[in-house]
Amino acid sequence: MQQSKGRIIADGVMAGLLGGLIIALWFLVFDAASGHPLRTPALLAAALLHGTRTPVALTGPAWTLVAEYTLAHFAVFAALGAIGALLIDGAETHPELFGTLLIFTIAFEVFFIALLMLAGPAAEAAMPWWKIIAGNLMATAGMLGFFLWRQPLLAQNMMGQWTGVMREGIVSGIIGGVIVAIWFLIYDVATGHPFHTPALLGAIVFNALHQPEGFAVTTAIVLGYTFLHFFAFIMFGIASSILMVASEREPVLALGELILFVWFELCFFAFVTFLDSTAVEEIGWWNIIGGNIAALAAIIAYFEHGHPRIVGRIIDRWESLRDEAATQRGAAH
Repeated sequence: MQQSKGRIIADGVMAGLLGGLIIALWFLVFDAASGHPLRTPALLAAALLHGTRTPVALTGPAWTLVAEYTLAHFAVFAALGAIGALLIDGAETHPELFGTLLIFTIAFEVFFIALLMLAGPAAEAAMPWWKIIAGNLMATAGMLGFFLWRQPLLAQNMMGQWTGVMREGIVSGIIGGVIVAIWFLIYDVATGHPFHTPALLGAIVFNALHQPEGFAVTTAIVLGYTFLHFFAFIMFGIASSILMVASEREPVLALGELILFVWFELCFFAFVTFLDSTAVEEIGWWNIIGGNIAALAAIIAYFEHGHPRIVGRIIDRWESLRDEAATQRGAAH
């Protein structure tokens, strides 16, 4: 498929602007949840554009700094989108360019983190490393999704059946995220504290690793955590979808779904415990596990609907492996 370079670059620029918007909204939600609206772009402008190496005490939004950083921010992402679009377009006929695209993406991540470290405490105060990685991952996913949506033939030529795999993964992740969100909402309403759980987790995440004592349930905190919550479940859903496709060839590979679930569960507990060791106790480990098990059951039901008898074929394959092992032991004797 041949498209004009102008159309490819234009779509890439649009994708880049979308990625920039995603990160800008991430900054905005993060800052609003921590009680300092527009603090991040102002601090980054002071550090990166004006060379301030010591933390700046901002009593309110510094509109000049915010405007300066916003212009630079969107200009950089527009350029990144255009370069990425050209690499993706070239990879249709030269698959080796996928490696270049991956290196380009990782290099930007490392470059930005290194730039903040060189800028000193002022930039580090605005951007802890995990905040950078989370924001850039969300922006990258949004940019890629938008560009391939704008270029459906390119997506089909490059990804083939993987387009459907990604679609199933996104849908299954959203289903899982909705199930857990409803689970927590029912629990919070039943205990007389609506939205307490997402607000608690959001306060932990957005308060720079400090224990949130006496936190308030605010719209910004709940929305901020909800955004992260669904992003994590969509990533889990995509990984699950890939495993399900693999299990079409070898059903026993679907057992990897359970391994992936255990890994996802452990990562969540580890992350929350790292931020605040009392959070899991307050939320209740049984509450977390119960919600995630309900989500896993819904995801498996969704895949069973799209891939009929996948569970039955796993059981059949497991029994055949057991019978083969028994036959081999009998022959050995």
